[in-house]
Amino acid sequence: MNLNANPSVIDDLVIANHILVNEGVLDGFGHISVRNDRDPGRFLIARSMAPGLVTSDDILTCDLDGNVHDDQGRKTYVERFIHSEIYRCRPDVMAVIHSHSPAVIPFGVTGTRLRPICHMSGFLGAQVPVFEIRHAAGENSDLLIRNQALGQALARDLGNSAVALLRGHGNVVVGFSIQQVVFRAIYTESNARLQSEAMRLGEINYLTPEEAQSTSDMNDEHLGRPWEVWKRRVQARGY
Repeated sequence: MNLNANPSVIDDLVIANHILVNEGVLDGFGHISVRNDRDPGRFLIARSMAPGLVTSDDILTCDLDGNVHDDQGRKTYVERFIHSEIYRCRPDVMAVIHSHSPAVIPFGVTGTRLRPICHMSGFLGAQVPVFEIRHAAGENSDLLIRNQALGQALARDLGNSAVALLRGHGNVVVGFSIQQVVFRAIYTESNARLQSEAMRLGEINYLTPEEAQSTSDMNDEHLGRPWEVWKRRVQARGY
């Protein structure tokens, strides 16, 4: 199928699916997309399947209304509206991840906010917003972002942040490239684990907003270093 996208972008999207599974961010659920580098009004995402099994043949395209464009008539994830509405609202965003990474979940259902605890997670900013789906869907939803209205509500709460938590339903991470968004998703999970452990020991000295910005800028200069390590790990496992 001709996706009208750079083949290297498709290759990176496939390997990103595998990296996120291998690093414990995705499992049988969750998804990553990338904005089409040749058509910013569309994005690339896998058909509805387990991320660890994705190949280049499984990639299809969607528009910013969440319509699937696939000459084989395949379906993608129900929650494609997470991606479509964030791309619509954030022209700076080139890649989006939705995951249920386990260490992050408690911060979306308690009063304890996820905040950057180390220099690898400065992209979290002062604190991470939490999307409460009840405000948009009432008390009886299945917590899934299954239509444009819910996608728009999530995008509004994300605002200009790099990460937003979905109460009882994981998180969404955005970035200016596949490499950056993968980095952020992995270190969001890492920060959540570290913050939970530090909270057992005593009061936490979090990064200041200025430190968070400076460390985030610094790490963006070195995204290729961890990417190549993560890529080598999945290749060694035969993905």
